[in-house]
Amino acid sequence: MNKRANRTYYHPPLALLAAVLLLLAGCQKMLDVDSSRVVGEKNMWNSLEDTRAAIMGTYGLVRAALADHNAHWLYGDVRAGDFTSPTRQDLRAIINNDLTASYPAVEALGNWRRWYAVINSANIFLERVHEVHEQDLRYTENNMKVDIAQARFLRAFSYFYMVRIWGDVPLIISSYDGSFENKRRENQAKVLAWAEQEMLAAAADLPYRYSAGDEQQQGDYYNETSGRWDGALARKLTAYAVLAHLAAWQGNYPDVANYSKFVLDNYQRATNDYISTAHLTDANGFFFNKKTNQLFGFAYDWGHVDASFTGHIEELTLAEPVVNKRIPDIYLPKDSIINIFNEGGDERFSLDTLGTPVSERYFSNYNGRYPIFSKIKCIMGGVTDPSFRIFTSAIVFTRLEDVTLLRAEALAVLGERSGAIESLNAIRTRRGLDEYNEAINGDLLNTIFRERQRELMGEGHRWYDLVRYNRIRPSHPIVSRLIADNGIYWPVSPTLLVQNDQLTQNDYWQ
Repeated sequence: MNKRANRTYYHPPLALLAAVLLLLAGCQKMLDVDSSRVVGEKNMWNSLEDTRAAIMGTYGLVRAALADHNAHWLYGDVRAGDFTSPTRQDLRAIINNDLTASYPAVEALGNWRRWYAVINSANIFLERVHEVHEQDLRYTENNMKVDIAQARFLRAFSYFYMVRIWGDVPLIISSYDGSFENKRRENQAKVLAWAEQEMLAAAADLPYRYSAGDEQQQGDYYNETSGRWDGALARKLTAYAVLAHLAAWQGNYPDVANYSKFVLDNYQRATNDYISTAHLTDANGFFFNKKTNQLFGFAYDWGHVDASFTGHIEELTLAEPVVNKRIPDIYLPKDSIINIFNEGGDERFSLDTLGTPVSERYFSNYNGRYPIFSKIKCIMGGVTDPSFRIFTSAIVFTRLEDVTLLRAEALAVLGERSGAIESLNAIRTRRGLDEYNEAINGDLLNTIFRERQRELMGEGHRWYDLVRYNRIRPSHPIVSRLIADNGIYWPVSPTLLVQNDQLTQNDYWQ
């Protein structure tokens, strides 16, 4: 191993386009961006339309940070090493943990610019939103309170996401107008403690649903019905689901149990539900557009002409016969598939007695040279025509099945065996598997993580799951060594180090 080695998911008003440009440009002060503002802030913060544009623009910036260079999947799925890349040297470098390799995608992933664009956007919103409340009587106190909660949550989520990638990061909670004073990296424990408190404060003010009679969000949110907002915005369960992830990353399993319990006790208040295997993998199913059971997701709405060729896992995984691409960028070899999906009756993937796939829900072309990971395959408006390669799948950070398995993980670590098994079986039985049996399935915690590997494949979780498991039980030689040497974090981009002399490189990559 070489140590050195916009539119968003709603139909946006024109004001949003200006807002996104403003917010991106506002990050000139945020460590590393060289552009200047292209829209004067004096033209903003006068009306309710401005606050809508600004808050939706912040969501758009989060989606851009996740999608740029397919970052969410390269960080979470490719680095984990389950997938193999047949042709792309940059992806092979990530798989091999050669994160200082000179490839544009690898270099881009070391740069946190897009995340500080989100943070500056949220900071500006929080500093200026009161001006609109003073000037526009239509912008109610309740509307402002809910908007502030969303901005605080998105900012805190951005810091949590960055800490998992880089470890220590600069903590900036105010915007800057003029020359930016370089800041050093703050200890990640301090950043996560701050992010947790921000998420809890936001959760207190977020509704379960928007435009649905929730006492914490009164009336129609921005004069739109619930159909516009369901699955599109951060809500109370979103905050608690992400809090469960934050606590798990810290190894704080009592809090994981508490936060996940809140989600599981209240999910029906938000019209969330568990997903059938068919719905999970249909071309126009769970990942198509926005859905209420996407606890936190960023949709590409085909109906709003919001499809794209890049920024989707399909760009990496799909090839013939699903789309007109000869070789996928990444694939799972047959022996890996058989090892992971090793139980009969699994609706996601299993073999019959003759070695023939029972279904092609997770994999197409199993007997070809490159089995195609086709669990997520939202092509255009949910079509299955292989002549097209434009995608509309949502980027889903978390869903109910994910939180249920996080709870199983927490309870297993805490020694609450019966509760852990109950949560694990809630997923296993919905996927056609028998209930957990230690004599057959082996160790409980290992079975829970294997179930996460199967259920959440291709959703950006695998690398972080590997780190958490090996923190509890060091067993994977490479990951365990990276944890011991602090090599689980990405190197900070050299561009950032040049622009900010207060920054230091992660020790492993020096």
